Amino acid sequence: MIPPPAQRMMAERAGSTVVETAGSHAVYVSRPQAIADLIEQAATAQ
Repeated sequence: MIPPPAQRMMAERAGSTVVETAGSHAVYVSRPQAIADLIEQAATAQ
């Protein structure tokens, strides 16, 4: 597992947009609406 601080540093270095939400390891199961909203946002971004 890559520690979250290292993930944040790599995302920043790559110029990525990061969204964090509380949830279990399988966040797509524990927070499906948050994931659906994020996918919709990414799909409609310009």
